[in-house]
Amino acid sequence: MSDDRRSFASASLPRHLVRGVVGFGALIASVALLPTLGLVSLVLAPVGLLALRGCPTCWAIGLVETISMGRLRRSCVDGRCELTDGHAAKP
Repeated sequence: MSDDRRSFASASLPRHLVRGVVGFGALIASVALLPTLGLVSLVLAPVGLLALRGCPTCWAIGLVETISMGRLRRSCVDGRCELTDGHAAKP
């Protein structure tokens, strides 16, 4: 499996933040609107989870990965992994 498949990062920071606002906003609204709209407000919960790609924690991990994208590089050789500066010359 390539590193791209295991990454939670988005293509850009603004895109990731918009996903977070939509996702967390929909989740919060689904609970906050229960007294007003009743169980119908829970329709927003799947929308929020879809925007967060199913996992709020994974969204937070993706935020860190999106911010650090290009700044850190991971290289693994013989079961030993190291983080190096992404701006250094590539071998």
